[in-house]
Amino acid sequence: MRSVAPAWVRTRLRTAPGAAAALALLVALTACLAAAFPRALDRYEDGGLVRAVEQAGPKRTSLLLSAPPPGLQLPQQKREQALRPGTMGRQYAEVLEAVRRPLAADPGQSAYGVTTRESIAVHDPWLARPSRRLPPQVHLVARSGLAEHSSVRAGRLPRASGEVTARTAEVEAAVTAETAEKMRIEVGSVVHVPAVSRPPLAVRVTGILTPREPDGAYWATQPLIRTPDLIRIRMPDDPDPPKYWVGSLLLPPEAAPALLGTTGYAVRYWQLAPDPGALHAHELDGLESAVASLESGPDLGRIREATDPNTQTSTDLDEVLLSYGLLRSGIAPLVAVAAVGGATVAAVVLLMAGGLAADRRRAEFALLRARGASLRGLTGRLCAETAVVAVPAGALGLAVALLAVPEGRLLPAVVAAGAVTVVACAALPLRAAFAHRTVRVHGPRQDTVSVRPSRRRTVAELTLLVIAAGAVEALRRRGVSGSPEGAGASGDQLVSLAPVLVGVIAALVLVRLYPWPLRLLTRPAGRLRGAVGHLALARAARTSAPAVLPLLALLTALTTAAFGGSVLAGVADTRVRAALGAIGADARVGADGPLPAGLPERVRRAPGVQEVTEVSLDHQAEAGDDLARVSLAGVDPAGYAALAGRTGLGAFPGERLRRPADARAPLPALASPSVADRHGTRPFPVRLDDGTTVTVRIALVRDRTPAVPGPGFLVVDRAGLTEKTARTTTLLVTGDRLDADALRRAVGRSAPVDLRSEERAAYVDSPLQSGAETLYAGAVAAGAGYAVLALLLALLRAAPERAALLARLRTMGLTRAQGRRLLVLESLPQALLAAAGGALTGWAAVRLLAPGIDLTALALPPRATAVGESTLRADPLSLALPAVAALLLVVGIAVGQAWWTGRRSSVQELRAGDAR
Repeated sequence: MRSVAPAWVRTRLRTAPGAAAALALLVALTACLAAAFPRALDRYEDGGLVRAVEQAGPKRTSLLLSAPPPGLQLPQQKREQALRPGTMGRQYAEVLEAVRRPLAADPGQSAYGVTTRESIAVHDPWLARPSRRLPPQVHLVARSGLAEHSSVRAGRLPRASGEVTARTAEVEAAVTAETAEKMRIEVGSVVHVPAVSRPPLAVRVTGILTPREPDGAYWATQPLIRTPDLIRIRMPDDPDPPKYWVGSLLLPPEAAPALLGTTGYAVRYWQLAPDPGALHAHELDGLESAVASLESGPDLGRIREATDPNTQTSTDLDEVLLSYGLLRSGIAPLVAVAAVGGATVAAVVLLMAGGLAADRRRAEFALLRARGASLRGLTGRLCAETAVVAVPAGALGLAVALLAVPEGRLLPAVVAAGAVTVVACAALPLRAAFAHRTVRVHGPRQDTVSVRPSRRRTVAELTLLVIAAGAVEALRRRGVSGSPEGAGASGDQLVSLAPVLVGVIAALVLVRLYPWPLRLLTRPAGRLRGAVGHLALARAARTSAPAVLPLLALLTALTTAAFGGSVLAGVADTRVRAALGAIGADARVGADGPLPAGLPERVRRAPGVQEVTEVSLDHQAEAGDDLARVSLAGVDPAGYAALAGRTGLGAFPGERLRRPADARAPLPALASPSVADRHGTRPFPVRLDDGTTVTVRIALVRDRTPAVPGPGFLVVDRAGLTEKTARTTTLLVTGDRLDADALRRAVGRSAPVDLRSEERAAYVDSPLQSGAETLYAGAVAAGAGYAVLALLLALLRAAPERAALLARLRTMGLTRAQGRRLLVLESLPQALLAAAGGALTGWAAVRLLAPGIDLTALALPPRATAVGESTLRADPLSLALPAVAALLLVVGIAVGQAWWTGRRSSVQELRAGDAR
């Protein structure tokens, strides 16, 4: 058998090049998609991690290791030597070596140096003094890499003349352009810094520098070296508190020993900026472990051995990584659900392709078995025949995926493409081995209405039912993250399989139910006058049971598409509601103080504006005897109630908020739950920002309201407020087609304009979220495409037999129109079953799995607040559209096949010896 296998393969490829090319195309496409998915997921997750680190800023994400100055018990010369560049540089190299992978430091943005921990007051009269009685203060900083990270605007870089010690009387320094401008420092200025037990240290400014990357970690980790701070001393009842400047004087590294002679307590530091190119989401656990080790673990111990026993690490990088991990854990399982659904449909299509090839060559395999071919030998031949086509195609698909998505890990892509290739190679041999495990010339009929499922099939279906029920229950109880809190590690694969298993079980149930309506309709159809309907039902009933396999692919794809469409629709709905809750209307015009008197009318005349609701907001109001801070909104009850009803943000009857006729009676108020719990329904005073006090009584409680986005609010009739407090500070604008430019022109510079559409667009601020949506939509689309392909394969298998049937019936007087109706009616039972079952199963999957799915992580960034529950809801369009599309596709294919067959003559179809 081995000797004839190569000849067999060559013969098969020459005699059936079309089938080989079709298999190669299918395998290459599937392998490409399978290999591209994990790499695209890596790219989006890595991009999200880098974005999270960038948004946190270098001040939080850099690791700052600091050590106190050498002990006073050491000789002065050793203390000075510990601060010199040679010693600091050597320690810096050892610190870099202690950073453990996968965390890596960026040497270009990292640095080391010596700085005074405490700022030192300098009394030179020419320095800027915002308050005359308070002198400015400075930090002395001897930092490495100053020349590489700055450009000289004026003067030159500072230098050290000779060997600098703690007793040196004068050193050189540079300042940044911002420090020079705000503190009135020029080239040649001399700043006298107080010293210990000797005259002040004279620091001569020799250069003014401009940072080359002001937002880079070198400058932004310690922003005081770049930009001075204006410190205000808070004093009660002082509208203009005293203030003073704090800046930095940048010394050359060789001048660091001079800091020992000042009063600023010199400390050594090593600043490590994480390398963004080394941040990978799949190494998140390792990154967290490496940071923890540098903060209080073995790596910190090694650093202390190389630097100082009292070295400490400060960073917020661990909190940034934890926040990203929570976001990722909420998104990844949802993507896994779509990926598993698409992969399931693709696997079914590959198996169908093998089954189609095995069915077409049934007679050939039966003849080989009858002539003595062993089952093992036949399987080996078919495996070699398929592998010659599938392996190069899989390799080609992998190569295309690597070129299309250059980022990401290689191993998952290779494994995914290899799995596709293995399934493609095994489908035909396994199907043939199962069908021809015993030698027979004619197989038994497998009509749908007559075949009875075997006990093994029943046991297998019951097993799948138990697994699906367990997965659904796990998802409902634990959520997609696999933990009771809904956060943490990604959920297990069984949970990700839940929607697919629901579709699989529904497909198996529908396959069992499929013969019943056919049996019920056969007898009434027999009494019809025409023969087309009766013949179509008879043809549908005589369809072999294995041909129902496309129903599994179609139903799984429809369930996945409905589930995925509902997820995407739920994400969009969550963002819309969150944006509406943040803005309160379609647009918001607000200022800290009163708006100009004519502004509301100008806004009303802007294009697209339908309604303008005026609000008087006081965010500094103090309620009750404990003077708890609340936001008080004064509104016109009728107009504001209409706005709350339109937006769905705490609708209420307007008359309940009107000011009572008795001016001495408390004002009825609408309150948030926290305010209502604190004050109850009794009247209580509210002190306003202008010093006046009004008495209110809570009449209504709502979770949210358009005027105040957050909690802790009161809404009253503005007619009961003083004239000053009732002045309009905010406009809530509604309109279907707001012209943003025209609205901003109408407002001018009076106040900022916030649009709901812009707020909604700003919610997608992480590549992880946008990438997850793209992958989700792509997985659903791929699943739908493979479902279509499954339908085409099923119809392709029956195409020759249908063509021969139409040819025979045309010789008996069947018209072309009747032939089209016959093919359409024959295809409708399974199509209707799949469409109705897919819509019903998709709805059931959403309803069953919704309690365990929270869309907040996918829809909103951490800073945004969801309005209402962000749970999964069935989307009618996502349920109906895939089902209707599948039904139309089946009908269209049937009509197309009838038209194509009608173009050929009956003689061409009915040839002598044709076994169709």
